[in-house]
Amino acid sequence: MKTRNIMIVGVGGQGSLLASKLVGNVLLNEGYDAKVSEVHGMSQRGGAVVTYVRYGDKVYSPIVDEGQADIIVSFELLEAARWLSHLAPNGQIVTNTQQIDPIPVITGAVTYPENLVEKMKSAGAKVDAFDALTLADEAGSSKSVNIVMMGRLSKYFPFPKETWMKALEETVPPKYLELNRRAFEAGLGN
Repeated sequence: MKTRNIMIVGVGGQGSLLASKLVGNVLLNEGYDAKVSEVHGMSQRGGAVVTYVRYGDKVYSPIVDEGQADIIVSFELLEAARWLSHLAPNGQIVTNTQQIDPIPVITGAVTYPENLVEKMKSAGAKVDAFDALTLADEAGSSKSVNIVMMGRLSKYFPFPKETWMKALEETVPPKYLELNRRAFEAGLGN
């Protein structure tokens, strides 16, 4: 199997690292060689963050270059657009529609771009955009957006839900497991 590439992008504090570990566990449990990168970006300061997950028969590097991401999962809308150049031809974007103002917007230097989903689609991207924040709130915590996004991502893989649940158990602290199960189901069901 050729190596496939996933990018998980967002803003510091949204749980990108947990999400990439979850996906890595799913892939390992399904028998793939998988490499998960460390977090790149200002994760402690609310800045842009990206992690890479690569999988296949044999993977040598965890880095995804421009034009190579089969799937980009974005926890924040502007981050999906920011990383569009990394999407492979026929690649898929799965994005939360939540908008978190970056520092230049907060300071008034620029305005948050409008119509980003339409702009990405007109650039040729396949975009699955939905309100993961509302689903996370309904599941019990706005902090579970990352797991809602993983539920949605699972639709793009042929793996049974049980594989994802097992990986969730391996990744999430037991006291948060039930909340994260509900968050995963919320993403899967929409």
